[in-house]
Amino acid sequence: MDGEPAAVAAARERLGSALFRRVAGPEGPANRARIHGTPGPRWFGPDRPVRVVHGDASMFVGGIRALLLQSLHPLAMAAVAAHSGYRGDPWGRLQRTSTFLAVTTYGTADDAQRAVDHVRAVHEGIRGTTAEGLPYHAADPHLLKWVHLAETDSFLCAHERYGARPLDAAGYDAYVADTARVATALGVLDPPRTRRELAGQLAAYRPELRATPQARAAARFILFQPPLPLPARPFYTVLAATAVATLPPWARALLRLPRLPVAEDLAVRPAGQALVRAVRWAMTPPPDPRG
Repeated sequence: MDGEPAAVAAARERLGSALFRRVAGPEGPANRARIHGTPGPRWFGPDRPVRVVHGDASMFVGGIRALLLQSLHPLAMAAVAAHSGYRGDPWGRLQRTSTFLAVTTYGTADDAQRAVDHVRAVHEGIRGTTAEGLPYHAADPHLLKWVHLAETDSFLCAHERYGARPLDAAGYDAYVADTARVATALGVLDPPRTRRELAGQLAAYRPELRATPQARAAARFILFQPPLPLPARPFYTVLAATAVATLPPWARALLRLPRLPVAEDLAVRPAGQALVRAVRWAMTPPPDPRG
């Protein structure tokens, strides 16, 4: 029989649509049509590594990892806790982030620049002080760089371990260079352009990092209190455990997330691979039986 059985295709469509609605929001289909269908030059051509990484289901793992890692900078976490609405509107925050990534990765250069300009305008208005009285400003290039480093490292790490088509060393260097294009537009100064530079710049932030009560509360919310219906929670638990398993040991120690080597190697990683494959299957259009 050519193509998928009708029941399998219908199941794929239902699951893929449900996942897409969660990630992209009610405007997702219209945004997708505009992002991919509007003619014009792009920041990144179709062969660029950033398109390979950001278009893969491993981003679900990388996104959770990025949130956990980013929370370890006290100033960045204070800004998130006070201004992001991650508890009151977690899906809205996810949808805005995923739309920004889609626009800057796949959209026209004009749309990408408009998205960046909007984010920069929002960042300008986000400022305050931590519980210790330290000032923060979301437009601070130093904080912007930390957020960028944590995000880039997380997406790269998740793709390397769970991506459908892992890149070679040169490909991941090129991915870091691609992300530097967006980071610079957002106001990051001297973002890394190779994986080695990424690791070095991440290490330079280590003395500033710690798990504040806000960070641990955010980790508990992300890992154990997802705003999901009960039937979906076991699958999310696998996704969350998979993301935790990719964190560096020092980050896990700060967040008090112990490593269980045997359980992670024998259970978490295989379950994570299976779940990412299932998400990829659901969100990939079925093969055209006409060839």
